[in-house]
Amino acid sequence: MILPIYAYGEPILRKKTTDIDKDFPELDNLITNMFETMYKANGIGLAAPQIGLNKRLFIIDAAPLAEDEEYSDLKNELLNCKKVFINPKIIHTEGEPWKFNEGCLSIPDIREDIARPEKITIEYYDENWEFHTETFGDIRARIIQHEYDHIEGILFTDLLSPLKKKLLKSKLTQISKGKIKVDYRIKFPSN
Repeated sequence: MILPIYAYGEPILRKKTTDIDKDFPELDNLITNMFETMYKANGIGLAAPQIGLNKRLFIIDAAPLAEDEEYSDLKNELLNCKKVFINPKIIHTEGEPWKFNEGCLSIPDIREDIARPEKITIEYYDENWEFHTETFGDIRARIIQHEYDHIEGILFTDLLSPLKKKLLKSKLTQISKGKIKVDYRIKFPSN
């Protein structure tokens, strides 16, 4: 089932999330719905707050990037990077922060260069409740950090300079008022 993606201005996008219990009802269906929603919106990551759920859960699938010439040396890694992160915790970051142009399904039509560490180590449970500690580098680390920020109540626009934020203010206001068009289901804040 395709779920609406919550747009900038929805209060849930600013809340730090709570852990998911192992007996969370219909978790498999939720994960399936999240993947369907993400694919329909042409995304590569989606966090639970973006569908209105205050839980520590996000998904990624980097496979669409595998066709990009820029990532030809990572093709196999990207094709095999469809993951579910339950109750994740980034335990280590390293490397010089590098800038990359990011966007977000909750903030349509805005893309900005964001600096993030090049490598992360993260602990998480997968959809089968198996515990993992993994280290990711390259674009995969960036995707994970972006989605992880969502479960911490942080949006990529929060990482911009004060000047950039000021320049984007009117665009963000338009999004929060629902004055944009997107080709996926979206839930704008109630005014």
